[in-house]
Amino acid sequence: MSRIHPARWQTVEQLVDQYCESGQVPAIALQVITGETTCHYRQGRQSVEDDNGTLRDDAIFLVASITKPIVVLGVLKLLEQGELLLNDRVKQYIPEFGCAGKHGITIRHLMTHTSGLPDMLPNNRELRSAQASLSEFVRQICELTPDEPPGRIVQYQSTGIAILGELIQRITGKSAPQYLRDELFQPLEMQDTSLGVPPEWSKGGAARLERLVEIHVPPELNVEPHWDWNSPYWRGFGAPWGGLFTTPADLGKLVGMLQQQGLVLDQRLFSAQTIRQATRDQLPEIPGLSETARQGKGWGLGWQIVTRAKSEYYGDLLSDQAYGHGGATGTVLWIDPQLDAAAIILTTEPQEPHGRYLARLSNAIVAAIEV
Repeated sequence: MSRIHPARWQTVEQLVDQYCESGQVPAIALQVITGETTCHYRQGRQSVEDDNGTLRDDAIFLVASITKPIVVLGVLKLLEQGELLLNDRVKQYIPEFGCAGKHGITIRHLMTHTSGLPDMLPNNRELRSAQASLSEFVRQICELTPDEPPGRIVQYQSTGIAILGELIQRITGKSAPQYLRDELFQPLEMQDTSLGVPPEWSKGGAARLERLVEIHVPPELNVEPHWDWNSPYWRGFGAPWGGLFTTPADLGKLVGMLQQQGLVLDQRLFSAQTIRQATRDQLPEIPGLSETARQGKGWGLGWQIVTRAKSEYYGDLLSDQAYGHGGATGTVLWIDPQLDAAAIILTTEPQEPHGRYLARLSNAIVAAIEV
């Protein structure tokens, strides 16, 4: 059973202190799980410009694209209930999606980033600046022409995850935020987690709104006062591709379920086989996807498979069994079954495209693990 070496863990804490005290990263919160031991550490500021402000113990982070595999888990819950098949065409559930070369796109294509869809709508920035609704994003995605036919390329696509959120609503009659709350967050007792900030978070004496950590917005993205990650519009938007608010402790509960192959406190939330399928590389089995197209890449169902060629965010030391996901707000979650360990690193410094702070922290964390 793995454990954390105390002296080596000090190196992790020193690295966090260095990044925060130098101003390179406004805030960092860690949770590392090894065997039956959990280590926590946090440092930095609740607000970017408040030099005297200390990061709260109960701080809530916007984790950006870590949202994606969680939405996929919601769809896999529907699969277990017999509501759909991975090779079903999306147009079966969302008829207006089946146009402009998207007829053959399946649910599996959306989950594995092999649909051929672009990452974002070409007018993504204009839509956000106009405070467009999620339904307007979905409508325009349904009109898109893919860059390539489905199953030909591996191309990261937030647009495809948006359609999975719509799929949840079409099948269940519930919004994706409500469905995830009912089927995932409540069973896992993730009390401080929501897809988008719900109205009830602004109520009560200990309003969760006060616990939201401010993201540092780079100058190139700071184009409209109501556009950025910290705006009321985006906080309430609930993007299926990147709108999840949560804490390291709550994500740790999700990680525990995945490590236990679907078990939560001796109750089965997912079958072990569903978790195995979600966390293994699916790309070799996508018909029409060449070896060249998938070279250096790996995708399960929503989860990224860590490969030697794809070490951004994850560092250089994880095993070939590791999987996880990163987020554009400066976040990463990884699980390594070979190490019997997992890490949640939440920051407020966007680190596209290389995750330089996240990768260095991941290396230091793995170096502190004794198997």
